[in-house]
Amino acid sequence: MAEELPPLVTEEMKAQVGKESAPSTSELDNTGIRMFARSVGHTDPIYYDDAAAKAAGYRGIVAPPGYLGTPVFNPNAGSRRGPGGMFGGPEPTRPLRRVLNGGTEIEYLDDICSGDVLTSTSHIASYEETKGSLGEMLITVNKTVYKNQLGKTVAISTGTSIRY
Repeated sequence: MAEELPPLVTEEMKAQVGKESAPSTSELDNTGIRMFARSVGHTDPIYYDDAAAKAAGYRGIVAPPGYLGTPVFNPNAGSRRGPGGMFGGPEPTRPLRRVLNGGTEIEYLDDICSGDVLTSTSHIASYEETKGSLGEMLITVNKTVYKNQLGKTVAISTGTSIRY
């Protein structure tokens, strides 16, 4: 008879669900938007030309899907990863050495344009334990809320990571 292992998700991990991170700031400028748009193959002029963006009804050059600004670097802030290594925070009861990106979904709630400054906060939304063909897996869902300089929520990103 196989020995029953304790759950991967610890009480310390459960206590972290829903706890909001410290805020992080990202800026959007013409150069960053244009570089991102070009790198992913967007050709719509709203991502490159201010006049074209304004003619289409935007405040300025539009951030393409997937681009939520460039984080403002503060050399005095230290590491954002915090305790717990790569994942930050408490670790499961057993090591899971492999990581797979389970996907990212971004819900856009308003326009994001050049000149915007976004403040984001994140939290772990859930942990789920399961077994797959490669053994036990820990699925972590992380949500990040982005607010613009006016305090309006403009995007919500949901990211899933799978450790096995």
